Amino acid sequence: MGRNNIIRFPRPKNEPILEYRRGSVEKKEIKERLQKMLNEEIEIPLIIGGKEVKTGNLAEIRVPHNHRHRLGYYHQAGKKEVDMAIEAARAAKKDWEKTPWERRAAIFQRAAELLSGPCRATLNAATMLCQSKNVFQSEIDSACELIDFFRFNTYFMTRIYQEQPASSPGIINQTEYRPLEGFVFAVSPFNFTSIGGNLPTAPALMGNTVLWKPASSAVYSNYQIMQLLIEAGLPEGVINFIPGSGSTLGPLVLESPDLAGIHFTGSVSVLNSMYKTIGVNIDKYRSYPRIVGETGGKDFIFTHQTAHIEELVTALVRGAFEYQGQKCSAASRTYIPEGMWPEVKGKLIDQVEGLKMGRVEDFTNFINAVIDEKAFDNISGYIEYARNADEAEIICGGDCDKSKGYFIKPTVIVTTDPHFKTMEEEIFGPVLTVYVYPETEYEETLKLCDETSPYGLTGAIFARDKQAVQKAREILTHAAGNFYINDKPTGAVVGQQPFGGSRKSGTNDKAGSLWNLMRWVSPQSVKENLTPPQDYRYPFMEEE
Repeated sequence: MGRNNIIRFPRPKNEPILEYRRGSVEKKEIKERLQKMLNEEIEIPLIIGGKEVKTGNLAEIRVPHNHRHRLGYYHQAGKKEVDMAIEAARAAKKDWEKTPWERRAAIFQRAAELLSGPCRATLNAATMLCQSKNVFQSEIDSACELIDFFRFNTYFMTRIYQEQPASSPGIINQTEYRPLEGFVFAVSPFNFTSIGGNLPTAPALMGNTVLWKPASSAVYSNYQIMQLLIEAGLPEGVINFIPGSGSTLGPLVLESPDLAGIHFTGSVSVLNSMYKTIGVNIDKYRSYPRIVGETGGKDFIFTHQTAHIEELVTALVRGAFEYQGQKCSAASRTYIPEGMWPEVKGKLIDQVEGLKMGRVEDFTNFINAVIDEKAFDNISGYIEYARNADEAEIICGGDCDKSKGYFIKPTVIVTTDPHFKTMEEEIFGPVLTVYVYPETEYEETLKLCDETSPYGLTGAIFARDKQAVQKAREILTHAAGNFYINDKPTGAVVGQQPFGGSRKSGTNDKAGSLWNLMRWVSPQSVKENLTPPQDYRYPFMEEE
């Protein structure tokens, strides 16, 4: 039976955020799910071609805020499994790219519905336990943002397909948005479960097949996403789940002539390494691989003397310390006028010292653990460096304890050197560095802010003076791909603030937008001539 219909998906609305208030149904459900998951160990296989694969090369999954507690194990892929996954992606591609776009869309729309309903507590609980996120941070990430990715991406896909060229009399022109020729390698980070879900599914939605390597410290929650997609009807081999060591798997995948693209979120060093490896291998590939990468940031909050102090302090606390500062968008440096600093300092210390820290199961905790021992040691190293530096002072926090969990108290450093190490280098932890500047040097300090960091991800300006805001926007044009006015530089919402930065923060392809999805198609222009000419001669040839 022929299909004579054109489906239009309406622009979605963002998924409402559940509040988990006292006595709420969702709070009761999540607490029960947390307890259930804490009481069982699971064994996570690879999923290749829709089949579970167990390699016997096991790694443990432990709770960051209680590293004595084991959630289970996961099997790690090697060369054999990479080869299997590439072959599975190749085998699935023929049917998947021919699947009508509305059927592909329906799978991810169903995934959104499942996550909005029966799977919500499971994925939130997995994120809380595996990545040590409190319930609110998990809700806005592994539930709401991932649901938004699924729904908005299907909507943006239809927008792309509807973008067609003009036709002239006797000519029909069209653009065919083909998937890439080969597979996409999705490499996702630990800090956002939603990114873990978006990196493989955005290319898959557009008709590509995918190899997905999740972060080792997020395999537990990312496996739940894989199960969700299978339940939603994702065909075998479209996304192949291959956890394992990035340094082992990456070079193996990048050797394949079928590599068509990389969808990556992680460190600058890893993305640089991928670029270099692709450059070395460039003659092997059938096409030039698309590289879509988001790395990190040294994100700022800049304050003008007309800023509202209570609003600023709230933004500093939330922007720097939510999820222990383990967001690529987290505020990690701030510039404050010297006339405001005494009052800001007092209020900031009071709020930061009042932040309660502990396990995620206690919903009164604002701060939880950092992800693992490697991160703990790296962050605490920066704190010790500041503690021993003449040009810096720790005014609150600074305590680190990994005896039971990887706990680092939110730390505020004040420096007299605008190029101090913690003003320039990404720390990825609960550390905020303050530089106090003379009010008379507003523009000069804006230029300093712009030139200090190699990154260009997020930033914010706090000011009630509109001219001051405009001046900040002019000078900081390239300093942030996501710029906020009188708001913290975190919390981008799909469909509202497309997310990504440039400079050393990545390729700025804006996750959850038309621009990102366009990277996963290879347009073909098709011209049909309804009245082809029957003589080679042109009118200009009729006379000498």
